[in-house]
Amino acid sequence: MNKTSIGTGKSAFVTGASKGIGYAVAQALAGAGYQVTITSRNEQEVTGAAEQIGSSVRGVVCDVRDPKALQQAVDEHVSAFGGLDVLFVNAGVGHFSNVKDMSVEDWDTVLDTNLSGAFYTVKAALPALTQSANNGGGYIFLLSSLAGKNPFAGGAAYNASKFGMNGLSEVLMLDLREDDIKVTQFMPGSVATYFNGHTPSEADAWKIQPEDIAQLTVDLLEMPRRTLPSRVEVRPSRPAKK
Repeated sequence: MNKTSIGTGKSAFVTGASKGIGYAVAQALAGAGYQVTITSRNEQEVTGAAEQIGSSVRGVVCDVRDPKALQQAVDEHVSAFGGLDVLFVNAGVGHFSNVKDMSVEDWDTVLDTNLSGAFYTVKAALPALTQSANNGGGYIFLLSSLAGKNPFAGGAAYNASKFGMNGLSEVLMLDLREDDIKVTQFMPGSVATYFNGHTPSEADAWKIQPEDIAQLTVDLLEMPRRTLPSRVEVRPSRPAKK
């Protein structure tokens, strides 16, 4: 199948997509023919990102911690594009410190964004995705992390959110398979993104690139409906030596 045509007449909704993995996924989906809505909390960034990707992309300000704002954003997407076929749950944050030093506010921010935000996003999109499934579509991707099974010191909130994301993803897969909605969780290791204030550079060349996750997304959308890679672990081929 020609990748430039798999999304013809279809649409996708990608959270946390003003840069990094979300941006790369939105760019790849737009290139594959999808009409795309991207979200971010920063109006200037999300508007600029949408303009850079192309005319088939809408940029919307939305905080995934706000279920009402998410529902409005999804409803506007459906109104603009006539439906919703692909959901990519990507928005996430990280605060890292020893448990004794972590504030309640930082804990809440990470869990509310990474885990509750994922649940709110899926809930808002399910009616439209169910309708898409009735017409041969309906796919949810959730970005988790290898931190969802490999705890590390200082990662209490982030690890908890990603362990929870893995559980949520697997339950969604089981709950929604009878509705013909496919669910895949990505669990990448080190990715060259802007996460947690990092600025990608040549020193990150060994890491997974956002475009690699985007390519996986498009590749999985091409797979026959009968086949579901429900969990995809992704690692750098040759990690940097410590």
